[in-house]
Amino acid sequence: MRSRLNAGLVEKFMPGGQMMITDFVENFPGFPGGIHGPELSDAMEKQARSLGLEIMNAHCISVDFSGEEKVLHMDSGEIRARTVILCPGATPRRLGVHGEGRLTGKGVSYCATCDGAFFRDKEIAVVGGGNTAIQDAVFLTRFAEKVTIIHRRNSLRATKILQERAFKNPKVEMAWDSIVKEIQGENKVEGLVLEDVLDHSQRILAVEGVFVLIGTHPNTEFLKGHVVLDPEGYVMTNEEMETSVKGVYAAGDCRHKTLRQMVTAASDGAIAAVAAEQYLESLGDREL
Repeated sequence: MRSRLNAGLVEKFMPGGQMMITDFVENFPGFPGGIHGPELSDAMEKQARSLGLEIMNAHCISVDFSGEEKVLHMDSGEIRARTVILCPGATPRRLGVHGEGRLTGKGVSYCATCDGAFFRDKEIAVVGGGNTAIQDAVFLTRFAEKVTIIHRRNSLRATKILQERAFKNPKVEMAWDSIVKEIQGENKVEGLVLEDVLDHSQRILAVEGVFVLIGTHPNTEFLKGHVVLDPEGYVMTNEEMETSVKGVYAAGDCRHKTLRQMVTAASDGAIAAVAAEQYLESLGDREL
């Protein structure tokens, strides 16, 4: 927008993506005391709007990148542009076990900040060992009586500072070398069947809720056959964030990269925007 380009943002739900369901952000520059995810998202949206960005609520069903003019087929019509920056993000991965689908929203959750308050004074579980899982497990101790972290290995992948917070919290217990085989319950979660990955023995963990925090998968189904994706579905780009199609860029969690954080998504977006501007200049047309 500062480059005086005619730009628009097409958003399926609301600006911010996963930032909107992140309770507290400690690793974004400029906030030494941290900041709540929705608060940061709101500030970014206000800044973008102040520069003239038009935000449209629509869902992209398919694309056509075969011509110089790129076409986005939306549920509300068609959008044409000379260049496109893809930021569809990613969604939480599921365990794929019996009971998960049936009990989603009835004790099975993928968002601690969304549903944590529903489990006040209850015993719950968190599945995962990365930063999000451990940070959210500690967050959930604000409400739950006990939080059991279930991890398939005997060590966590989360950063040391998050691990230390979890291990020091008296409400947190660890279930090492364990995987969830089944989620039990009729109308609500009543327990988990855990299997020891070493000796394959099974046991029941009585909980009233389980938060599945085992990573994400990219929202790129609509891009298959239009840009090159890696085996997991993430968009392949070069250092300028350009995809396999000239004039089409990707940024954020949908992109193939080693680190997915808000700060890296912001970096991707800045690089993609400058690259898109330079692409338009090469065409002799600065309009999106």
